[in-house]
Amino acid sequence: MNTYLSLYQNIGWSLSALVLLTFLLAGTVKGVIGMGLPTVAMGLLGMAMAPAQAAALLLIPSILTNLWQLAASGHLRSSCKRLWPMLTMIVVGTVLGCWALGFWGLGMGSAHGMGRALGGALFVYALCGLFLPTLKVSPRMEIWLGPLCGLITGLITSATGVFVIPAVPYVQGLGLDRNQLVQALGLSFTASTLALGAGLFWNGALGSAEMNASLLAVIPAVLGMMLGQWLRKRISASLFKRVFLIGMALLGLHLLISG
Repeated sequence: MNTYLSLYQNIGWSLSALVLLTFLLAGTVKGVIGMGLPTVAMGLLGMAMAPAQAAALLLIPSILTNLWQLAASGHLRSSCKRLWPMLTMIVVGTVLGCWALGFWGLGMGSAHGMGRALGGALFVYALCGLFLPTLKVSPRMEIWLGPLCGLITGLITSATGVFVIPAVPYVQGLGLDRNQLVQALGLSFTASTLALGAGLFWNGALGSAEMNASLLAVIPAVLGMMLGQWLRKRISASLFKRVFLIGMALLGLHLLISG
């Protein structure tokens, strides 16, 4: 058990408590609106630790909750057939972004620079969600816009660990029904998480201590997701999402200012 707790022992119990509470909150958000776990985790943990360490911690909770989301939604084959160009370019963009940084992605550059990049990504994402109308993607646009959005999403993922821009607005503009939308978002997040994990591994920021700590973070994330699914039946998901976006905007602004 000490092996699984080694990273938490190194960072101290107050920061460990923040990690567990963050994943409980992040899982709850995902349970209510079907997304937001990595966004919340990177935003809150990015204030207290290096972005690379925060990204390493979110890998396993993100992958497992996305697989849960995929298994519960159906439409897997049709979603893969429609979205594979975007998914492929997410991976390509993440790899290219890591190479362009010259350090294989997160954690090897300036912590202040990474913090501001994370803040900027959160702030832009929140403003888009709050004020921009839903994108309408025609079949003709889908041919070129999907790969372009995937490439840009991958580049942003490599720099910030946040993989919602512009993939989420694009997927929401495809006119999918609720189950198909949940499926498509799960596929996008899974591809982004796996690509980010590969970048962290080659960067040397993903060792056994980080993997073990990430595995333990699954517990609060799953509990939070179950709580969120329970809450979704009892509260307005649209109001909850609006409050979530306002919180992300304030958090992004704070990270932009403080770095």
